[in-house]
Amino acid sequence: MNTPNENASSLDRSIGLNLAIILMISSIIGSGVFKKVAPMTAELQSPTWVLLAWVVAGLVSLAGALSVAELSGQIADSGGPYVFLREIYGKTLAYFFGWGNFAVIRTASIASLAFVFAESVHALFPLPEAGPGLASIHIGGIYPFANLGVKALAMGLILFLTLVNYRGLRYGSLVSRYATSTVVVSLVVIVLLGVFGGSGKWANISADLPTFQALKGDTFGFIAVFFSAMLSAFWAYEGWITLSFIGGEIRNPYRNLPLAILFGMLGVIAIYLSVNFAYHLVLPAGDLVAVHEAQNKVAAIAVVERIIGPVGTLLIAGLIIISTFGCTNTTILMSARLIFKMAQNGEFFKSAGKVHPKFHTPGSALLIQGFWCCVLVMSGSFDQLTDMLIFASFIFYGLCTYGVFVLRKRNGGPPATYKVPLYPVLPALFVLFCVVLLVITLYNRPGESTVGIALILTGAPFYYFWRKRTRTQA
Repeated sequence: MNTPNENASSLDRSIGLNLAIILMISSIIGSGVFKKVAPMTAELQSPTWVLLAWVVAGLVSLAGALSVAELSGQIADSGGPYVFLREIYGKTLAYFFGWGNFAVIRTASIASLAFVFAESVHALFPLPEAGPGLASIHIGGIYPFANLGVKALAMGLILFLTLVNYRGLRYGSLVSRYATSTVVVSLVVIVLLGVFGGSGKWANISADLPTFQALKGDTFGFIAVFFSAMLSAFWAYEGWITLSFIGGEIRNPYRNLPLAILFGMLGVIAIYLSVNFAYHLVLPAGDLVAVHEAQNKVAAIAVVERIIGPVGTLLIAGLIIISTFGCTNTTILMSARLIFKMAQNGEFFKSAGKVHPKFHTPGSALLIQGFWCCVLVMSGSFDQLTDMLIFASFIFYGLCTYGVFVLRKRNGGPPATYKVPLYPVLPALFVLFCVVLLVITLYNRPGESTVGIALILTGAPFYYFWRKRTRTQA
């Protein structure tokens, strides 16, 4: 078992259980809860099946979270799945998880969240844009100066929040605390308005689109569509594993980290189901499909406009701004700990493994991460990257969960700390689901899946370079 390093170069253990739960919720709730119901309804054509997709995706994520919580109770160090994979399977697999998260998975998520924040501000207060000449400049099909006002604000947000977290964990956690509290209260208000505001109709919940029966008639095709819709829900739940990235900064981590993961996930599932139920109560399936086809509309805005009129646009735009602000902050805070741990193990730029002597934060790791996120914002490619790699994340999540079986066999039984409930059924079901999801995604989206795996493998040259450097210095 790994014992967290407590020497002078360690990060401060200053996060208690309540703050850990808030960070867990904040790392998950971003823009997905406001937007994903429309494309999911367009795919499944049935409110009941959309809600079922949210339930299944939530339960699957919870199964993974509960399984990872057992690992967190044994390997309570910064880096999350990176340190789990390293402990269980060795350096190589752990490295490619870490590289994939730095190069694309987490950094593209940060870029995407910051961009949605900037777009929401732009909807309220139009931002200046580059002239036609500058906007038309492209490099290999990438237009770095297109939509420049939104990109500049997105990069400004990333740099600002990077500096906030650079100055200390206390500042970053305060931002997450207030942003999360505001968003959760606002979402509860939306649910109450949808259920009791007079605009909702219970018949909308059971009213499928006319084409639903034909879609359901093709059993395999419908299963594939259901899994595709769940990918949208998984994007909204994405972040359930990131609390484990800061295991080295949680007080009494063998107890508090598993509890925070459990209570945080249960809270998010309850919020998501309630909010999406309210969406379908207010808007029939056909209207939600129309929102999706309009492309430039957000489902939550359409719902609140139906309830309280045009002022709903301002309300939801403001709520999305606060939500993405908080989620961007928490993702920046947590993700930097992963490359910090990689650098300490000689598998990343050496400077990223240093703790700031005054602020006790992974300062260099935060700056490197912030710079790369800004590059992704300028490239405008982050949405495509996250679509390609959301499924690839489940390769590593499945391996982490299978690690529960590996560690129990290696250690001669369950740990003395937190134990995953319903063992071995719960972790086995999650691993099986990961396998099925990967097979169906490879079948449905072979091009995107192949590119996603290839992007992760781009870390191979760096791996051999850093490995050679480590051997030379040994």
